[in-house]
Amino acid sequence: MKVSEAIEKRASIRQFLDTPVSDETLWNLLELAARAPSGGNVQPWRVYVVNGGSMTRFREFLSDREPSRPEYEVYPPNLWDPYRTNRFELGEAMYATMGIGREDKPARYAHLARNMDFFGAPAAFFCFVDRKMGEAQWGDLGMFLQTFMLGAMEVGLDTCAQEAWAPQWKNVQEFVGAPAEEMLFCGMAIGERDVDASVNSLRSDRMPLDAWAKFV
Repeated sequence: MKVSEAIEKRASIRQFLDTPVSDETLWNLLELAARAPSGGNVQPWRVYVVNGGSMTRFREFLSDREPSRPEYEVYPPNLWDPYRTNRFELGEAMYATMGIGREDKPARYAHLARNMDFFGAPAAFFCFVDRKMGEAQWGDLGMFLQTFMLGAMEVGLDTCAQEAWAPQWKNVQEFVGAPAEEMLFCGMAIGERDVDASVNSLRSDRMPLDAWAKFV
């Protein structure tokens, strides 16, 4: 698979098959992702994998746990345009694939809650970063995660990067045994997409190039 094909095909998958993913496959993908750019070769990512038995235990562990106040804002408060419109239109398009109307709040909340089950994915990891790291190192995390997602495409796997785990940081930290100096950034659901799930037909729009790029 060409890199360009992987970029075009990659999507945030929100319904997975339960087909197992081997630890060896995940290990190899993480080693590949570690080749992502990192300023000064700092390599700030710290990853905790849940798969197989640990995934089962994590789901049981989380079933009676309450969320906490997130340690960071996933989106800026009072998001402004065009960013607000981009986010709103994506949400409307996603719910439309499942036939969930804007007035059906219970169904919308139920779908959002599926984040906490990794949308049924059989494997996942949590990405942490040292609390003393700055904005530049958070940028490194994004490049690491994208590299992993594109590598997954090559071996027939799909993913969903999930900052939705931010309110669960205390529970995740306790389960994986991350030290106090590490901060949860996001989760990553990993598995094979359910091609029959309507939500996976979603293709997010992108703004035209001339709206955000200028050739000087």
